[in-house]
Amino acid sequence: MKTSDANLTNALIHLGRDHQSRGRSVNLPIYQASTMLFNNLEEFEQARDTRYEKGTLYYGRYGTPATFELENMMTELEHGVGCVAVSSGLTACVVSLMAFAKAGSHVLVADTVYGPTRAFCDNVLTGYGVEITYFDPMLGADLALLVQANTAAVFFEAPGSGSFEVPDIPAIAHVASAAGAVSILDGTWATPLLCQPLTLGVDVVVHSGSKYISGHSDAMLGLIVAGSQVHYDKVRKMSLSIGDRAGANDVFLALRGLRTLAVRLRQHAQSTVACIAWLEQQPSVDRILHPSHSDCPGHEHWHRDFSGSAGLFSVVFKPGLENKVRHMINNLSLFGIGLSWGGFESLILPVDPSPYRTATTWSATGPTVRFNIGLEDVDSLLSDLDAGFAYLS
Repeated sequence: MKTSDANLTNALIHLGRDHQSRGRSVNLPIYQASTMLFNNLEEFEQARDTRYEKGTLYYGRYGTPATFELENMMTELEHGVGCVAVSSGLTACVVSLMAFAKAGSHVLVADTVYGPTRAFCDNVLTGYGVEITYFDPMLGADLALLVQANTAAVFFEAPGSGSFEVPDIPAIAHVASAAGAVSILDGTWATPLLCQPLTLGVDVVVHSGSKYISGHSDAMLGLIVAGSQVHYDKVRKMSLSIGDRAGANDVFLALRGLRTLAVRLRQHAQSTVACIAWLEQQPSVDRILHPSHSDCPGHEHWHRDFSGSAGLFSVVFKPGLENKVRHMINNLSLFGIGLSWGGFESLILPVDPSPYRTATTWSATGPTVRFNIGLEDVDSLLSDLDAGFAYLS
């Protein structure tokens, strides 16, 4: 983290608020808008001519005052030059890839990316004539061996989806830069509070705002932050060209969620530490995959580049426990079964990365389960786990 915890926490509370206006509300209102009205044709024409510029009110899809405040907040938190809010985290990945890849170009994609991002690369980008090469995210500087003359972008996650290895972010960003390619990092797990990839050399960072940023499992939102004006312009124009934009209510929920992000992340992290300590003592557990755990691949990169940890991780159980693990999951009381994560409720879900990996080998031989540690009382969570793990004996 390049900014102090206190500065970031204070920024979350005060960024995007006008402290000078009288009778102001604490939060910005929800801006439901399609048509924007102008006083005369000259005003309209000026807005039309500058519609791709940050902060221009032209038509609802181009942004509202609330959209621009959210984008400005994320830009400040990530130390970027501009942000584009879109309709989902997947859309953020899609728009960022489409902004820099074109027919005949080559894109390097980490083997551990979010499954739907991989599906977009395989099913859409390749159909448009883009060559995709998946790579082991732990290659670091050796990624240079896979660069081609037409490599346009390098897309990766930190940590990896489901397996949580932490790549050497500066090394991969340097490889991309040296090749004239754009580095794009999915930084959803860490949020801007725990890691700012743009300060580590990454060109573009994407987030699923549906996760920790909104924090209440009730919003669908994606955010793309660029570290240069050139990259920001390309991302914004691509987003507008395909007709995508973040919804008004989702923008409001994200702005509200950001105000409490620091305190929520602290609680997620504290409870996760306690849960991992308990899990380490269970004879049915083979491995714990969490960046803060010393056995997690890339732990040293996490220690160097991140200021803290989040509440999402995986547990690899010992072989032969598949059916018992299912019974354990079905009999937990406080852990919901469902997709997504980063909300206030603890979640649990089996994961199996092996069918989707082509550049790496998933070495786990036992069942793997992903945990999202929520905001419940931690002793209650531990009691629930203790009761559930009785099914594993």
